Amino acid sequence: MSGLNVSKAALKQVTLDLNEGVLTIALNRPEKLNGWTMPMMDAFKEAFRRANESDDVKAIILTGNGRYYSAGVNLGGIFKPMHPRKLRNMIEQHNKQLFDAFLTYEKPILIAINGPAIGASVTSATLCNGIIAAESATFSTPFAALGIPPEGCSSIHFTRLMGETAAQRMLGPEGWRPTAKEALDAGLVQWVAPDDQLLEQAQTIAKEWVAKGETRRFLGNSELEELKQVNAKESADLANAFLSSKFLRGQGKFLWTKKKRVPAAVFLSLWIARPLWGRLI
Repeated sequence: MSGLNVSKAALKQVTLDLNEGVLTIALNRPEKLNGWTMPMMDAFKEAFRRANESDDVKAIILTGNGRYYSAGVNLGGIFKPMHPRKLRNMIEQHNKQLFDAFLTYEKPILIAINGPAIGASVTSATLCNGIIAAESATFSTPFAALGIPPEGCSSIHFTRLMGETAAQRMLGPEGWRPTAKEALDAGLVQWVAPDDQLLEQAQTIAKEWVAKGETRRFLGNSELEELKQVNAKESADLANAFLSSKFLRGQGKFLWTKKKRVPAAVFLSLWIARPLWGRLI
């Protein structure tokens, strides 16, 4: 897109449209359910950086093309053969940098959830100025089922937005997946729109923000420095959990049932060899 100097590699992962000061970034791998692969995350983080530098961009809308907003982080693309300590540190830094990209963006961000949203795509959305959801949207944070702790500041932020009961329903063993209406009632999202009016209503909200000089702020009266500290702690806890036997075995079995043989083999191999390399972390 002219004026933002976004790389060709990024434009293979996202589409960009600038209209009256509002930049719409759309995740654009619908055939992969807009899963957050490394190239996808690099693409929208690059778009954030360029938008931050541009005087033409006053606010951002982040949405997805296709029927999903995002199926979440593609874990199979993160685990690579390397020294266990290096892998653990890489996971920690990768997670921290992902959410810091949302936390440190300096202009208002509106998330327009066009369909199912899973994992990090949900928690990162709560770190923005607001969320508008299509009526068909659903929200899932299956951390307990995966055997990992909360991320994206959700360990404190979900309770501030929804209260303790609803937060634990989503983050805990129940794995509650609220609909858009349920998420609105709970306080997770701020607006709900008919599917075919989602982007139109998102544009209206964002342009109103631009007109009144809306600044970057956080839901639940959270503060930037506190959220950055929480993100750092959660990232360290998550890295430790990702290298646990329980998680490696569970993720390997899950991927195998999905016929994703290669990434499943990676996780299962790591699990089998865990007693040998675990002492090196």
